[in-house]
Amino acid sequence: MATKKKAANKAANKSAKKATKKGAAKKSAAASARKGKYVYTWGDGKADGDGKMKALLGGKGANLAEMTRIGLPVPAGFTVTTEVCTYYYDNGKKYPVELDEQIEKGIEVMEKSMGFKFGDTEGFPLLVAVRSGARESMPGMMDTVLNLGLNDKTVKALAAVTENERFAYDCYRRFIQMYGDVVMGVQKRPDEDHEPFEAVIEEYKHEVYGKDIIDSDLTAEDNQELVARFKALVKERTGKNFPADPRKQLKGAMGAVFSSWMNDRAIVYRRKYNIPAEWGTAVNVQAMVFGNTGGDSGSGVAFTRNPANGENEFYGEFLMNAQGEDVVAGVRTPDPVIGLKDILPEAYDELLRIRETLEQHFTDVQDVEFTIQNKKVYMLQTRNGKRTAMAALKFAADMVNEKLIDWETAVLRNPADQLDQLLAPVFDLAEVKKAKAIAKGLPAGPGAASGKIYLNADRAEAAAQKGEKVLLVRVETSPEDLRGMIAAEGILTARGGVSSHAALVARQMGKVCICGADALVIDYTKKTVSVDGQTFSEGDYLSIDGTEGLVYGGELKTAPSEIITGLLEGDKAAQKTEKYKNFVQLMKWCDKATRMDVRTNADNPEQVANAVAFGAKGIGLCRTEHMFFEGDRIDAMREMILAETEEARRAALAKLLPYQRDDFYAIFKALEGKPATIRFLDPPLHEFLPHSEEQQKDLAKKLGVKLADIKRRVEDLHEFNPMLGHRGCRLAISYPEIAEMQARAVFEAAAKCKQEKIKVAPEIMIPLVGYARELEIQAGIVHEMAKEVQKETKTKFNYMVGTMIEVPRGALTADDIAEHAEFFSFGTNDLTQTALGVSRDDMGSFMNRYQEADIYPNNPFATLDQTGVGQLVEIAIEKGKQTRPDIKLGICGEHGGEPQSVKYCHKVGLAYVSCSPFRVPVARLAAAQAAIVESRA
Repeated sequence: MATKKKAANKAANKSAKKATKKGAAKKSAAASARKGKYVYTWGDGKADGDGKMKALLGGKGANLAEMTRIGLPVPAGFTVTTEVCTYYYDNGKKYPVELDEQIEKGIEVMEKSMGFKFGDTEGFPLLVAVRSGARESMPGMMDTVLNLGLNDKTVKALAAVTENERFAYDCYRRFIQMYGDVVMGVQKRPDEDHEPFEAVIEEYKHEVYGKDIIDSDLTAEDNQELVARFKALVKERTGKNFPADPRKQLKGAMGAVFSSWMNDRAIVYRRKYNIPAEWGTAVNVQAMVFGNTGGDSGSGVAFTRNPANGENEFYGEFLMNAQGEDVVAGVRTPDPVIGLKDILPEAYDELLRIRETLEQHFTDVQDVEFTIQNKKVYMLQTRNGKRTAMAALKFAADMVNEKLIDWETAVLRNPADQLDQLLAPVFDLAEVKKAKAIAKGLPAGPGAASGKIYLNADRAEAAAQKGEKVLLVRVETSPEDLRGMIAAEGILTARGGVSSHAALVARQMGKVCICGADALVIDYTKKTVSVDGQTFSEGDYLSIDGTEGLVYGGELKTAPSEIITGLLEGDKAAQKTEKYKNFVQLMKWCDKATRMDVRTNADNPEQVANAVAFGAKGIGLCRTEHMFFEGDRIDAMREMILAETEEARRAALAKLLPYQRDDFYAIFKALEGKPATIRFLDPPLHEFLPHSEEQQKDLAKKLGVKLADIKRRVEDLHEFNPMLGHRGCRLAISYPEIAEMQARAVFEAAAKCKQEKIKVAPEIMIPLVGYARELEIQAGIVHEMAKEVQKETKTKFNYMVGTMIEVPRGALTADDIAEHAEFFSFGTNDLTQTALGVSRDDMGSFMNRYQEADIYPNNPFATLDQTGVGQLVEIAIEKGKQTRPDIKLGICGEHGGEPQSVKYCHKVGLAYVSCSPFRVPVARLAAAQAAIVESRA
């Protein structure tokens, strides 16, 4: 497993570097236009950059510059631009020749602003933090080094000038640990469960104190001894001495940050969130301020509103006498930020002032990092806060009411790919009443999740790949756990708070999450979790409620969300909830903006009713073959397949006709005049026949035929590649009586509706057409049946005939096909298979490797391949309109419910997308966002 992953990472690194090189020429030209300016400074209320320069300065650097410009207390620093990252990878990990001189000027700006000298051994030495900064936030995915600039001499100077030896050596210990890990590669080996530096600390604490104590209780002497042990560990693991020169330290840290752009977790994260490798990261070098100087200092992370549930409250955590990494690492469980009100009231009031300033300026919820040094507040970062779908919905609605944003911005603020979180199940109340909570933690990601517990990210990922529902349970998570977090249904940690790594990443991914459930005793060696007198082993079930922060033993049943019960069941209590009301308002805003309709893929009245409740404007795909499997219908279908003559086939089809007619009638009634695209029989006939001998014997008895005849027919219908075989329109070319029966069923149902004054709008779709003549023959049958039924029933009804474009030849000859088609519906599931030459059912053996190597940026059966398959779609649109300018165009593959694909469909001018009922709200939101973005362009 490790070898495969290593090979995949190597391939991914190589591919990502190539992608970075692609943008090099363009970026280099941009750099030349700025005359080789690679370093942008800020300090004392002035900044070279601003908040609009995220592409060049990264999100962190741009916002540090912006906060400086609006007068917030930001320690001075400078940003090394993303273009240097591009140059770094394009030139064998070397830097532009101008960079050293520009960095020296950046250091001078910091020294002047802060009043300290970098590397000073006499006075207060300027120490710096070195952090990454991509244009899109990637929390915890890249590397950071704090307290840089310390060595055996500067640490003594720091101790002397502050008269605080414990603080000075605490900083030095932290620096060696971070630098040793990030820059020098002293990390845990495959056979180790604990980080090597943490193992040294734990061993020392037990050796000296006989127990585990918090780091802030370590004395100056303790930290001095740990510094010596850490240096020895670095020497043992790397064969090198720890570097003493601050400028060499800075160069090493910068290289580590740039290199971390291509580390495994960053690559995995970028792939999940479609962040291009060629963007690169900036490096931010900022003067250190210290939260670990004593009882009047501390560090914290906060959100201007609650990112889990959306409440308008200052929400976050802090630790006294600690640095920022202590808060986010999850090693200690911090205190709620509101506690500062009692401990340092003036600092708390200043934070509330900054909170209001940031929201008014950025008009969005901010995620901030701050340090309090001797009661004074300093801002280290702000960025738009990651949020759950529930919080995003409430933020957007509240900010419109507060007149901070308009309704169009509110629509854009709700990520379409997260919207289905709002529809996710919650625990059944009756089940919860019977169950007993065995632990309580901090609710970090709302929702309900049950799964088999795994204490290791690799094992969790492997179990999920086998189809298991998984909970990742850790003492605390780190960025190395990303793969397991992606695979898990939910995340549970014993330590850490609501701003820890686990909580932050879980919220972004929409994972159910509980942090800081300190009653849990996790034993990595035994692979057990003990709590409340019970012990759970890997593979046992736990259930977590991320809304309440409660942990339950075993597996709990779930129930639908308030939105589901409110919309589909008319539940009055659910309809009164704020969540339901905000969702309905969001959908109303979507209707005001959208150009494309959203239809549903539905095969029965219940599915239609659900989809219409979700806002569907009709059916984009009714798979008629699904109707043949209910009750005794399958027997009539099998009788038709086994028939030796046309007469016998027609007799069997006559048995199916009433079933199909009644189904279509019920569907038309549920649609209330909305259009219904009805696809004629598509799968190969062998799919309807039994393949086990026992089932074949049962069928022979039912139909009164010989078992040998059934076996022979099954053998006759066997195909080596059924997807490309005797299916779709080819069936009706061979057996036109099938198409006749289906057309008659549709039109008799339509006639009955018309007689009952129910509006109908049937659209007959012929599948798998690659030749115009195929459609011409089928359309002829449909039109003939329509005439017959209208004459027999003395009614008139409107209908359309079109085709599904799902093979490349159909797209390339769309101008000919449009002679006989009033609409095209793109069947992108099969169009993707035939265009890529890949079977979606058989791609599992290489899919992961292809994504690891960035061959497939996304699963092409989940997100439409716009570059390749998209060309076929666009050719078909252009050619179809040449022949029939008013041709109706839509998509009915499941891509029609995926946000990126929906936005592409808007761009190329489709009239509608169609998806499964429960994806309709997602598609409506994505379609509205596409229209708003287009209108603002």
